[in-house]
Order: sequence, then C-alpha cells, then structure tokens
Amino acid sequence: MKTLRQAKVGDTVRVVKLHGEGATKRRIMDMGITKGVEIHVRKVAPLGDPMELSVRGYELSVRRADAEMIEIA
Repeated sequence: MKTLRQAKVGDTVRVVKLHGEGATKRRIMDMGITKGVEIHVRKVAPLGDPMELSVRGYELSVRRADAEMIEIA
C-alpha cells in the first residue's frame, strides 16, 4: 500500500482509498480529497510537514499524519 506521504514533489497521483475513522476521515473528505480524485504534490516543507497539494484546482496543505491515511496509486 502506497500512501500520499510517500509521494514525491512533482508527482500526480490518484486517490484509491481513505483510511481512518470518524471526524478525521470526514475532515479529509471535506477538504475535497475523495476516492478517484487526482492530487499533484507541489511542495513539501523542509522538515516534511506539511505538504502543499493541488486538489480540484485549489491549493491545500496537509499534515503528514493525514497524508498517511490517504492510499494512492
């Protein structure tokens, strides 16, 4: 299983599945990250947290802990 946390800067990936439960999963889905959506990894902070992503035409910052719950292909 490959997660968004393992994606490199410049990669464009597709979401396969969201892991996690309850409020955490709902928060990720509210940000526009749902099954099948394409995500482009724009930048990663020097210490690796957070990641800056392009999702559905807008910019989004995601913590590494949240990125670990997003399975990609």
